Amino acid sequence: MKIFTTAVVAGVVALSVMFTGPQLMTTSTAAATDFKPAVIYDMGGKFDKSFNEGVWNGVEKFTKETGVEVMEFEVTNETQREQAMRRMAERGATIVLGVGFAQADAIAKVAADYPDKQFSIIDVGWLDAPNLRQYVFKEHEGSYLVGVAAALASKTDKVGFVGGMDIPLIRKFACGYVGGVKSVNGSAAVYQNMTGTTPSAWNDPAKGAELTRSQIDRGADVVYHAAGGTGVGVIQAAADAGKLAIGVDSNQNGMAPGSVLTSMLKRVDVAAYETFKDAMSGSFSSGVKVLGVAEGGVDWALDENNASLVTASIKSAVEKARSDILSGKVVVHDFMSDSNCPY
Repeated sequence: MKIFTTAVVAGVVALSVMFTGPQLMTTSTAAATDFKPAVIYDMGGKFDKSFNEGVWNGVEKFTKETGVEVMEFEVTNETQREQAMRRMAERGATIVLGVGFAQADAIAKVAADYPDKQFSIIDVGWLDAPNLRQYVFKEHEGSYLVGVAAALASKTDKVGFVGGMDIPLIRKFACGYVGGVKSVNGSAAVYQNMTGTTPSAWNDPAKGAELTRSQIDRGADVVYHAAGGTGVGVIQAAADAGKLAIGVDSNQNGMAPGSVLTSMLKRVDVAAYETFKDAMSGSFSSGVKVLGVAEGGVDWALDENNASLVTASIKSAVEKARSDILSGKVVVHDFMSDSNCPY
């Protein structure tokens, strides 16, 4: 999914990933002059301070390390996705990265039409093509961790969640969050609102602020968002009301220091960086990579901006939750497995 920070946790963790699907890697290491990477950012733009910007950070890390520039396009309407991918392929791109599930149909068509080129996409795991790598994340696990933190930080036993577009992926975030909250306080109330049912829901800070204020009026004192650019409004509204927000995807703690309890990190920067590094080195492979807590794909953010908010008891509880997920003692329910949230 998509979404805000002025700073993103740097560095790429070593990933031990679950890997499924056909292997693809027959090309030799690409010479820099022959290697032409491209990325198609989705709605909200690459500086949305969240999902797209997380990808951009991975792209920037790759460029700084290798000196290879990455061709870019920022989608502003739905009709541009396929056209942009085809344009990149025609301009000589050797690897094209699509950002977000909304690009699935477009990348499936273009990958089929350009079998000699490589493609990769984030937040998609259901396509089948020999030249396509797909990344999916266990957002429910990361959301469970910040749910634990929210429950312990709340003084009212009422917390909130503001999602972007109402789709199963965002319900997956919400359900994991509820699970984490309920693991600490079974009687806590968790208010939930989705911003909308169209892609514009990712970029509506005013609506995000409105929904947040509504939840605060009902008693919520911690509000987690998974709403892309809309989340900027969530964080600002919480800060203005003297309440706490929880960021998503990128480390958004610095957006309102002292008012952002933490951020659920979704390491899309890793997916972007790894995609281009593997393609450049000749070790690119097709299939699906699944990144959760165990693989370093999701986590929570701790830094100087939220140090005063995260007490020793909160940190201890979240670390225990992480340990329990790793050991299998806690299995966080995945809403997308059955379209149900049992918490």
